[in-house]
Amino acid sequence: MPAVLDRPASEIERCLALFGTDEEVPAPRRLTAGPLSAELIGGNLRNIRFAGREVIRAVSYVVRDKDWGTYAPRLENLAVAEDADGFTVSYDATCHGAKGERLAYRATIRATGDGLSFEAEAVPEQDFLTNRCGFTILHPIVGVAGRAVEVEHVDGSVEHAVLPDLIDPYQPFKAMRAITHEVMPGVTATCRMEGDSFEMEDQRNWTDASYKTYVRPLALPWPYAMPAGVMNRQAVRLSIEAAPGAVAVAAEASPEVSIQIGEAIGAVPRFGLVLAPGEAEATLAHIGRLTEIAPQLLLCPFDPTAGHGAAELVALARIARQQPAEVALECVAPCERPLADEFAELAEQVAQAGLVLDAIAVSPSVDRGSTPPGSVWPDCPPLDEVYVAARRAFPSLALGGGMFSYFTELNRKRPPTEKLDFVTHCTCPIVHDADDRSVMQSLEALPFVLRSARAIIGADKPYRVGPSTIGMRHNPYGSRTMPNPYERRITMTGRDPRQRGLFAAAWMIGYAARLAAAGVASFTGAALTGDFGLIEADGAVRPAFHAARMLAAMAGWDALDCRSSAEDRVLALAARGPDGERALLLANITGETQAVRLPFGVRAAVLDETTLAGARGGALPAEAPLDGPLELRPYAIARVTG
Repeated sequence: MPAVLDRPASEIERCLALFGTDEEVPAPRRLTAGPLSAELIGGNLRNIRFAGREVIRAVSYVVRDKDWGTYAPRLENLAVAEDADGFTVSYDATCHGAKGERLAYRATIRATGDGLSFEAEAVPEQDFLTNRCGFTILHPIVGVAGRAVEVEHVDGSVEHAVLPDLIDPYQPFKAMRAITHEVMPGVTATCRMEGDSFEMEDQRNWTDASYKTYVRPLALPWPYAMPAGVMNRQAVRLSIEAAPGAVAVAAEASPEVSIQIGEAIGAVPRFGLVLAPGEAEATLAHIGRLTEIAPQLLLCPFDPTAGHGAAELVALARIARQQPAEVALECVAPCERPLADEFAELAEQVAQAGLVLDAIAVSPSVDRGSTPPGSVWPDCPPLDEVYVAARRAFPSLALGGGMFSYFTELNRKRPPTEKLDFVTHCTCPIVHDADDRSVMQSLEALPFVLRSARAIIGADKPYRVGPSTIGMRHNPYGSRTMPNPYERRITMTGRDPRQRGLFAAAWMIGYAARLAAAGVASFTGAALTGDFGLIEADGAVRPAFHAARMLAAMAGWDALDCRSSAEDRVLALAARGPDGERALLLANITGETQAVRLPFGVRAAVLDETTLAGARGGALPAEAPLDGPLELRPYAIARVTG
């Protein structure tokens, strides 16, 4: 349903500036039970802490549709009670689908100082088709990856293991009944799951900052029908054990974020834009904006299975002739005829279109779909044969491979990198969750993705990332991306409204700040126009336009080791230009104002909600002199020089 507009105009205007949507998001309600605390959001629990330490990132009751889209339940009869012993929450919820699907469930949460329980009972009125219905538990990753855990299985056996450090392509644990990990010395937490068999997947594959324990094994068929009138009961019970004297309350975070700069660690990646054939005319209409950004790379998707042909290549050639960036064709190989014939035909079409390419990346069409654990891999020619055929057809071009989907698929189907000049994959932060905090927390998972990718492709192989945007351009896990007519924060949509707000600019700068240490050669982070675009249809620029131009201007500079004292609040990218000039890009990735103490700088250009209106024309706000810490309003970005 559309957002409610009976709010002050100033509040709506601010929401549009920050998020590109006027959707009202309820504030989390913080609940406490002695040393235990949690946030209640939409009937689920987030940020569960004990003595100030994060124990569990989330416990949620989740209902998915047949395309892995997540239902937004409607809550009724919500009751919350707090007393000296703890808290209790209860509510009724209903999930409604676009075609009349309906599932109702009853949930109850009870918490004391040493744990909590979350129980749910669902009874379909009619057979209900779903890919998943039940609890998910998210364990954090920082400080937990690579650490020991104890897993109790449904048969009663106990396994002593570790949570993966490098990202596991499959489930590290199956048939789970409980999992125990150390929260801090002398304090352990056990999550016990009831009502079905649970297993864990390494959600860092999708840049989720968590290990996810979920209900119903993926090896079982999906979608599946929950039969009418049959009650489904599940529960999650968290218990915490603390040795005497082990508990020390975590110190309050410093209100001020400090940035530290070190030596050169590589080069700032080249910045690229994706140019889909359907956006060629709109891009030509605003070619001046493309020139202003001056990207180093134009990535051009080309998919014969979607009807792309000579006309699309001609349109791409018209744009390529008007700008100096490297042009790379991202080519889907149908693999329906002899590979030599398919690639020879493509080479002839490219030549006839007058499209001058610098690189080509290729992937079999079937590899754009996910092959989850337990599924049968689709028929496909061996990747080395695909790469050899592409090389013969385009002998003078840099040849890339990997995945046009996500790191998940690269991790599960690893290419023969010796036949490639570069390896590529994308990311998308809204596969599983689409709230603001989860999207920004995806930046926490990026270092794990980059390090795991390097372990696959080698330390020296050129590595390209993207297109990586908040919105999803292709859904490997279902038949489509989700429509979003009401401009909401939903999973798996190609039209995420935050692309129009300051939020996307901060996310883009934060993303780029993670890349230099992994030696990433290029980062394709947006399109010029369309749902992933940097400008509006009339040519007015979005906040992310300025982020893109900043990144493109610093491409190739020496990236300097750059550390933020609070990476969950502010991320930074520092670089030194060929003339010795130093520049620092900053992003506030929170909805709260942050004070940042800088290692250098005498001037700063800040884009925030107060300067945004004047920047719509394309000019970054004027630099202002610095005097003490720099104040960054919610989701602000800044460029510091001097």
